[in-house]
Amino acid sequence: MAQSISKTVLFEQAPIPRAVAQLAVPTILSSLVMVLYNLADTYFVGMLGNPVQNAAVTLAAPVLLAFNAVNNLFGVGSSSMMSRALGRKDYETVSRSSSFGFCCAVAFGLLFSLGCTVFWGPLMTLLGADSVTWEATAGYLYWTVTLGATPAILNVVMAYLVRAEGSALHASIGTMSGCLLNIVLDPIFILPWGLNLGAAGAGCATFLSNCVACIYFLVLLAVKRGRTYVCIDPRKFTLKKEIVVGVCGVGIPAAIQNLLNVTGMTILNNFTSAYGADAVAAMGITYKIYMVPMYISMGLSQGIMPLISYNYASGNIRRMKQTVWFAARAALTLIITVAVFYFIFPGFFVSLFMDNQIIIDYGSRFLHGFCLRLPFLCVDFLAVGVFQAVGMGREALVFAILRKVLLEIPALCILNWLFPLYGLAYAQFVAEVILSAAAVIVLARLFSRLSREKACA
Repeated sequence: MAQSISKTVLFEQAPIPRAVAQLAVPTILSSLVMVLYNLADTYFVGMLGNPVQNAAVTLAAPVLLAFNAVNNLFGVGSSSMMSRALGRKDYETVSRSSSFGFCCAVAFGLLFSLGCTVFWGPLMTLLGADSVTWEATAGYLYWTVTLGATPAILNVVMAYLVRAEGSALHASIGTMSGCLLNIVLDPIFILPWGLNLGAAGAGCATFLSNCVACIYFLVLLAVKRGRTYVCIDPRKFTLKKEIVVGVCGVGIPAAIQNLLNVTGMTILNNFTSAYGADAVAAMGITYKIYMVPMYISMGLSQGIMPLISYNYASGNIRRMKQTVWFAARAALTLIITVAVFYFIFPGFFVSLFMDNQIIIDYGSRFLHGFCLRLPFLCVDFLAVGVFQAVGMGREALVFAILRKVLLEIPALCILNWLFPLYGLAYAQFVAEVILSAAAVIVLARLFSRLSREKACA
């Protein structure tokens, strides 16, 4: 395969800055476009000037975040397995791992929709919806979850599968196509001059956009048949122990990490909802603003995972280490710059989404707390990406439990008690400072162990 030869050069010989840029930049761009489409929901719903509609999008966010549990289980798990198999030149495992990830993503997407629909009432209560926000939140969830869970999950998982063999550009184009369409459709479905559906319109636009992204990936794989190791043929699906353990060993800890994120976000929203719809809307807007640098960090860590996995499996530890250190320096420089601007001009960024002085005041104080954690979050994301890339699912799980169960959730309770409402924005900062220090220690020990093993081989 001519394509596999070019990808081998990228993984094994290209200069580190060029290899990282070729793999990570498209992933970061697609992540930023995903942020834009999340911001678009908030922005266009905010144009209605109705805090209840904006609060609905915020309250529904934990359910959409829960999609990432399935995305990570079969996307991160399968892509890590695929890249490591490519490093060993085990192409049969690559095909079977991708088929396993694809088929399971479809099945779990359908189960997710069914489960949320059956337990609709308890779910809405758990999210913090009340008599004021219930109808708007239900309208948004109908399109994004009841109808939209499967396409939302599937398009992300297929992007992971395509990216695993180095096709970061195609993965990003597929993701970005859906996101850009969502941005175009949002005002048409949400605003009074269009269909005037409010938050439900934002959900409908998201559903249609995810369907388009899925179609792009299905067409891409059909066109590239015979020139790619990514396989979505159900006939290649297998429950062989080495495939299931290899995928789930990385995917399950990654999924648990996201479920814990959902738990943390749900607790945050429930605490915030006690202060009214204005506070909920402000917290939602602030979180969306904060997502821009967060997704840059996430996109970088996901983008370099195939490069790390490949060189780890092929035994090129020196190149693997160079990749991580280069990515860390580049990411921290950018993230710290963004955090400084957020800290100095918080009111400006919040006012872009809703010209309401109460919400701007709330949001400015929230953003101060959120932006402090960004550099530490960047280090943590990069470390967890390395753990997932080399198959260290246990370490990734330990970090997830530390972040949410032992650090962030207790901090939310304590800080909300000490500093009502405003203390909530600083809970994640406390958690990430501790985790980033632990990440540096664990990474240093990993590289030291790999170097010793290489020297003894």
